[in-house]
Amino acid sequence: MVIEDVLAELKTKIENKLPSNITISDVEFEGPQLVVYTEEPKKFADNGNIVRDLAKTLRTRIVVRPDPKVLAPPEESIAKIKETVPEGAIASEFYFSPDVGEVVIEAEKPGLVIGKHGETLREITKQIGWTPKVIRTPPIKSRTVKNIREFMRSNHKERKEILKTSGKNIHRECTSKDKWVRVTSLGGCREVGRSCFLLSTPESKVMVDCGVNVGSDDDMTPYLYIPEVQPLNQIDAVVITHAHLDHQGLVPLLYKYGYEGPIYCTHPTRDIMTLLQLDFIDVAAKDGKRIPYESSHVRDALKHTYVLGYEEVTDIAPDIKLTFHNAGHIIGSALCHFHIGDGLHNVVITGDYKYGPTRLFDPAVNKFPRVETVITEATYGSSNAVQPSLKNAEKNLQQIIKNTLAKDGVVLIPAFAVGRSQEAMIVIEDAIRKGIIDNVPVYLDGMIWEATAIHAAYPEYLNNKLRKLIFQKGQNPFLADCFKPVDSKELRRKIIDEPHPCIIITTSGMMNAGPVLEYFRAFASNENNTLVFVGYQAAGTLGRRIQKGWKEIPLSSSNGTDMVQMNMSVEVVDGFSGHSDRRQLMEFFNKMKPRPERIFTEHGEERSCLDLASSIHKKNRIETRALTNLETVRLV
Repeated sequence: MVIEDVLAELKTKIENKLPSNITISDVEFEGPQLVVYTEEPKKFADNGNIVRDLAKTLRTRIVVRPDPKVLAPPEESIAKIKETVPEGAIASEFYFSPDVGEVVIEAEKPGLVIGKHGETLREITKQIGWTPKVIRTPPIKSRTVKNIREFMRSNHKERKEILKTSGKNIHRECTSKDKWVRVTSLGGCREVGRSCFLLSTPESKVMVDCGVNVGSDDDMTPYLYIPEVQPLNQIDAVVITHAHLDHQGLVPLLYKYGYEGPIYCTHPTRDIMTLLQLDFIDVAAKDGKRIPYESSHVRDALKHTYVLGYEEVTDIAPDIKLTFHNAGHIIGSALCHFHIGDGLHNVVITGDYKYGPTRLFDPAVNKFPRVETVITEATYGSSNAVQPSLKNAEKNLQQIIKNTLAKDGVVLIPAFAVGRSQEAMIVIEDAIRKGIIDNVPVYLDGMIWEATAIHAAYPEYLNNKLRKLIFQKGQNPFLADCFKPVDSKELRRKIIDEPHPCIIITTSGMMNAGPVLEYFRAFASNENNTLVFVGYQAAGTLGRRIQKGWKEIPLSSSNGTDMVQMNMSVEVVDGFSGHSDRRQLMEFFNKMKPRPERIFTEHGEERSCLDLASSIHKKNRIETRALTNLETVRLV
């Protein structure tokens, strides 16, 4: 059946289900959703159950859009929106897209614009005809969030055509009589970096992650040239678990070499992914390295990105449904549940996850409707990789800071821009507010302030405690006075030239590049200063060398290479990692429901992957295996 026949059949089914006084003018696919156009949007708004019942009957996501001819003029619409929405919502910006009949309302308190069970949104539609969508006004100005929102609005016509094309592909008819599922490992197996998998059926190919190994020039990219992947335009979808470069850094490269399909991720992942990709090629250019793609390819990827929330079941291919679940690793990180065929097989690819509470996130989800196969990270999978409790880690960090400040020293914390930085910020802010440590400046350099602004823009992805603090008490710890963004080279130079007791949280987390090297060069020789590692240091990185005790550190300079004397204290504070430690990994599977039939390990050094696979098998009598790069495993 051709796609036009499918749409005609759906239109008839919808018309038969609608009350006799409601008519529709057209239906079309846009990405995974079915768009229903009507000249009577007010009647749909009067009955909030119509769309819900249709979606349940047709088993697809449905969006109702008004026919352009029934829309009120924008100026009149804004006036009526302001009359309808409570003043406390602080709605400040309104963006109209006539081709899709939507008005985007930017408000400080989106919940008040939505109303109880969506009542206020329905009232807006009844008043003006336009379909309202609500976005949060970022409490911290974020250049990234602003630019992405403007880019998506200015490219909405092209994006609509992209979504229509992918929609036709998703809803095409399944033609193969064969039933099998295979997974091919393209990178990230028995190593950390360049994570990439291909999930294949007779009908579909879905790529999960496409990362870069920033610590290696030899094994930097996934194996994208092998026959299973080529040509790239035959891939149906790319799914991104989270925004760290080792999971998404080469996504724009796919568009450079012919991929034209959709990317699926969460809202925060989209924004941080774009931020990190642009920074990645900027740093590569400054270091004189070959740039794998241009900024235009980052924009191509952005135009093709479709954002999903947690727990939303979405068709991404004719025989594959995707559901994201909270992974607890960084903001927007997701475990990916793939439901394949009509109950044929269910695969969970975890990406990175934290099965334990943190200052920022709830623990990773490990309850699913069905799951037969799990592909899990094993970063801390070896038997001795046990981290202290978060409570002990916090006390340890606070004591290190107290001791250093008592000597009028500087505390330098290299951290990933996303995740550990914000975790450390919350702990330090809490300690300053309670008087546990002195009220000294906490400088945020590199992309940390911008990444923090993105966290502040999406508080719904934070844990319950933080959400209550922000929404109910009006206290946002990210806005504390102690935090000072280093927004100029002049301020960085002043901090270096005029040392004073302070805390500096800066990129990069493994000391490969970025502002941390400038601070390290300046402060390493003073024994009163302290370098604090709060995250994983991969083999081959400068951070790992310092951890091993190197006392003379070679750093590149305009004159060649300088040897930096290492006199400052070095402390490692375990417990802040966004990864599950060995106990949490085992507990994750001990308590997983339902019990999977097989578990594959990846994303860890070889010993960690083998050790975790062996231990899970011994404990649970489940088939396990440590995957290797370039192997294909048949699941069904």
